[in-house]
Amino acid sequence: MSMEDLIAPMTRHESTDVALIPIRDVVPLFDRAMSSVREDMIDNPYIAEARRVLPVGGYRSAIGSFWNAVVDDLRSKIIFRSIDLFNKSVSLGRDVKTYEDFQNHVTDDVLLDGAYKIGVIGWEAHKVLKHAKETRHIFDGHPKSSEPSLIKVLAMIDDCTKYVLQEEYPPQIIDLDEYLANLSGEDFDRNEVGVENALGDLPETYKTQLVNRLFSSYIHPDANTILRGNIEFIVPILWGVLPKEVKVQVVRRVDQEIPKGNAAIVENAFTFIRAVKGGRYLSTFARKYKILPLVDRLSQNLDKWAVEDATVSELYPYRALIPPEVLPKYVEALTQTYVGHIGGSAQYSRTDFFANRAALYIPKMFEAFDNAAASAFIQGLRASRVLKDRIHHPRKLARLRSLGNIVLERVNETFTERALLEALVDEGTEREFFELLRA
Repeated sequence: MSMEDLIAPMTRHESTDVALIPIRDVVPLFDRAMSSVREDMIDNPYIAEARRVLPVGGYRSAIGSFWNAVVDDLRSKIIFRSIDLFNKSVSLGRDVKTYEDFQNHVTDDVLLDGAYKIGVIGWEAHKVLKHAKETRHIFDGHPKSSEPSLIKVLAMIDDCTKYVLQEEYPPQIIDLDEYLANLSGEDFDRNEVGVENALGDLPETYKTQLVNRLFSSYIHPDANTILRGNIEFIVPILWGVLPKEVKVQVVRRVDQEIPKGNAAIVENAFTFIRAVKGGRYLSTFARKYKILPLVDRLSQNLDKWAVEDATVSELYPYRALIPPEVLPKYVEALTQTYVGHIGGSAQYSRTDFFANRAALYIPKMFEAFDNAAASAFIQGLRASRVLKDRIHHPRKLARLRSLGNIVLERVNETFTERALLEALVDEGTEREFFELLRA
């Protein structure tokens, strides 16, 4: 119920001047305003003091008393939520440890700022309470100020009740040291709802600190498989509530590890980024570091199916992240792997050979193509003697044609080699395709 709703039933005058409200009606107005206050705050001595002074026109004292109730409630909520986080969020030159420390060392401005930063109050409440604090400063802190009106008193009460005194205590913040310690044990509760509740309500500063500590713990050479497994479970949930700038900062930590030369740590760093699907934020340097050796391995091991299967599987997560300078070799290697070769074998009752597992990934990798990748596809067809020889067999041409259909779907109408792609995918224009390929 708004302050206007409270006043309206109490006045018998058409005028909206609240000065016309009889003094005997002030307490009922106050009591109605208090109807939404939390039960545990109803008997707060500061609220009781405000109620005592209002009937005798003590509006200055009422403002001061009510603000003290707000301050009291905010202090208790901060202590409950996380006194450690409050200390990290404000600059006092000393740590606050007790309620008395708030009284002795924390100004109202610092209290409001810290409460906002650790999630005790929201952005709107922070702004409104700053105004309420100024109301208290002017009218209760300066006796020579003008006499506050009843509407001023009730407006402040309304704001303080709405944004603080009727609000329940916020959830407690997890202790990061304790939480990380629990991640190392087999008893960690892998409950998605529990993890979302624990991490989703963290203030931004805690989220940033936690994701960086998770990254450091994950890549550490002494991390056990239980810890890494638990981090892989929780970090995608945390990642979803991080701002973009924090995601970029974490992913770019890969660049810091590469020059140190510890291959195991670097590999763990890339695995962490894959777990959160953060590859889009990898630098060109990191992409080349990871992708180029895989492309070289694939291109140098044509028809070695086990190597092709393993390498394509490793390349798959980076299908949309290929650096431009690696793209031609990448596309040609994928195409050759998918097409395979015709041969004979005493062990297998088949003549159409290709890496079976790689063949499942490659079409999906082609679905990430753009015009540049499509151009690399055409370039590879024209430049590779191996491909030119192999696609003269109908089965191999059919396999190439299936890739051509995917590429044709990915290019725009103005793609310069569109005619060659259209000739490739049409079985009736096979001759035209080979003529265009030789052009």
